[in-house]
This record gives sequence, structure tokens and C-alpha cells, in this order.
Amino acid sequence: MAADQIAAVGAAATWRAAPRTVKAVIAGVFVNRLGGFLQAFLVLYLVHDGYDAGQAGIALGANGVGAIAGILLGSWLVDRIGARRAITGSMASTALLTAGVPAVTSFPVLLIIVTALGATSQIYRPVSAQLVSAGVPEQRHVMAFALYRMAQNLGTTAAPLLGSLLAAMSYQVLFWGEAIAALMCAVICQQSLPADPPRAARTSHAPGAHGGYLTVLRDIRYLGFLVGMLAYSAVYIQYVSVLPLAVQDAGWPTMVYGVMVAINGFMVITCELAVTRKVQHWPRRLGAACGVVLVAAGLSAYSLRLGVVGFALATVVWSLGEVVGSPTMVAYPAQAGSTELVGRYLGASQAMFGVGTAIGPVIGVALWQGLRGTAWLVFGGVALAAAAAIASGMRGNRTQTPEPPLSGASAGEDDHGRAGTDDGPALTR
Repeated sequence: MAADQIAAVGAAATWRAAPRTVKAVIAGVFVNRLGGFLQAFLVLYLVHDGYDAGQAGIALGANGVGAIAGILLGSWLVDRIGARRAITGSMASTALLTAGVPAVTSFPVLLIIVTALGATSQIYRPVSAQLVSAGVPEQRHVMAFALYRMAQNLGTTAAPLLGSLLAAMSYQVLFWGEAIAALMCAVICQQSLPADPPRAARTSHAPGAHGGYLTVLRDIRYLGFLVGMLAYSAVYIQYVSVLPLAVQDAGWPTMVYGVMVAINGFMVITCELAVTRKVQHWPRRLGAACGVVLVAAGLSAYSLRLGVVGFALATVVWSLGEVVGSPTMVAYPAQAGSTELVGRYLGASQAMFGVGTAIGPVIGVALWQGLRGTAWLVFGGVALAAAAAIASGMRGNRTQTPEPPLSGASAGEDDHGRAGTDDGPALTR
């Protein structure tokens, strides 16, 4: 294989070549998301338990604030106690807190519990992403993170269905089910991840790690990427907040909204790995920008009032944008800074995405109430600005050198073991 080219290796070959640590993390993420019922059912549970809708909304918001704090805490914690301790400890804590929710009768205590639960349940995210980025060569990051996202999406898609079955029995069973899933994730990681060395991962004492998140904030270029991620996530989340309102405003049944969400889920689950096989060889700025521009086009198309078929086509367009751009954007923070600060860069990006998804619905609904269908054009414009910020905030690809042969598949084989050609474009700065 030429030094300036990378063979096209797909999902199966990437999975076979991945070390046990990466496989364990991805499996743990699937189990964790499969048991992620709390956020979807918290409001219903609280109203069922006698709290009013306002209190339920406050509790959900507190859980979201805790989640953002947990993401930021995760990359700090791994520096202090190590990756395995951070993940297993956070998942064990999540299991304990989740099982305790039904026993709480005081609303102030409940707020403390759900806030802490939001934090402990999200600590794993930057830690697991850091393990994935460290476990595969950089030229495999985009495909590896596509696998990581696949595990998340499969678990997240199945979770509400499984949660509904458990809730039909009782909310006690629902929360115990989530607690068991968190505990299973802790066991998987405890058994599969390497032991943390003494004073594990104390990168705060390593050159370049001094200052932690302050060092990330001094990276002006990366700040542009973070601002773009904030704007993108605030717009992307409108499929949860404004899209159902648009369906209702058009006089269509709720089932139409369900179909739109199903289209998105189907495309992400069935298409992302295949599309990433090609996109992983694009210049990273191109992959990210194309994805966000497609999201902008799809959201803007909702303003055209072309009926249900038009809505479906618009959903296909922005879903394709998610498929094209997301793996690259998720993988990039691990490549943006020094090795000692990978966790901080990942944590900052994930936290910024979380902030965007938290404030996006509030702003989006307000715009919809004032502008109705024109709001989609505003969302599209913000997405275009986000594409520009993300692309300008990303550094160009480093020139890659040939990697060692992949275990289980040679560097020139495809997912079926056939000899491939070096058809990937050169990755140059």
C-alpha cells in the first residue's frame, strides 16, 4: 500500500482488528444505552407518582444539567483514578442511584438524586471515547466511532420499546431494569478493560496537560469547532421539539411524526457504516461540512409545505447529513489536541453538544411560535453557519503512513476477505 494512501477497510474488518478494550467499550455502550430508560420515562413516572408537570420538567432539567457535568467530570476523573475505575465506578453508582429513585418521597431529595444520576450515567462517555481513540490507529478513528455510534443508536432505539414493556409491569420493574443494565455495563468493563496502573493516567503531571480544560479553551481554533458543534446540536435537536409541532400544525396524525423519526433511525442504523466506509477517506473538513450542509438542506425543506411525502424526503436528506458527518465530527476531538489532552478535548465537544441539545428545544419552540414554517429557514441558516464554524475549526488531516496489517484481515481486504484496491484518496494537510 502506498505511503500516502489508506486501504478501504469497512466495519467488519475494523471490528476484527480492534483490541479487546475497544470491543468491550462498544459492547458496554450498547448495554448502557439499551437500559437508558430514565430520561424517556422520568416525566411519565413523576406525574404517575403524584408530582405535577412543572416539577417533572424541573427534574428532567436537573438530570440534563447533571449529565453535562458528568461529561466534563469524566475526562478529569480518568486522569485521577484510571479508565477502568472511572467507568465501573460510575456505572455501579448509576445502578445504585437508579434503583433508589422509586423509594424517594421528597421532591428536593429526588432532585439531588436525578442530578447525581445524570452525572454518573454520563461519566463513561468521554472515558469510553478516549479508549476507542487510543485503541485504533488514527486513520481508523472515523470507522471506529461509526461502530461506537451504531452501538449507541441500536441501544437507544430499542430502549423505549423495552422500557415500555417493563413499565407496563410497574415503574419499580422499569427502574430495576435500568439498574441491572448499568451494573452489567460495569461488569463488562471491569472484566474486559486492562487494570489501571498505579497513579493511573495522571496526565495532569504530563507535559502539555497542565491546565486541563483551560488549555482547551486557549485553543482558539478548536473553540470555533466547539461553537459550531453547539449551533449544530441546537438545530439538530429540533426533530424532537419542533418537528412534532409542525406535524400537528399541518393537521396530520401523530403517527406521521413517528414515521419521520423511524425514517431517521432506519437510515442511521442501516446506512451509516456503509457510508462511513467511503467518507472515512475524505478530508475531515469535507466530511463534516457536507454532513451539516445536508442537515441544513433537510431542515429548510420542511418549510416548503409539500405534504407528507415532502416531509419524508426532507427527513431523508437531513438523516443522510447525520450519517455523512457525525462519525467524522465525533472522532475529530481525539485528533485535535495532544495525547495528554484527548480526554479534555472529547469532554469539551460532548459537553457542548449536550448544552446545544438542552437549549435548542427552548429556542426552537419560541421561534416556531413566532414564525411558524419560516422557523425552518432560520434553523437551516444556523446549520450553514455551524458547518462553516466546524470546518474552519478543524485542522487538516495529517499525512498518514501505512499502518501494520490488521489482525483478522489484511490492510487490503474488504469485509468479505477479498483483496481490495487502494482507492482511498490521500490524506494530506
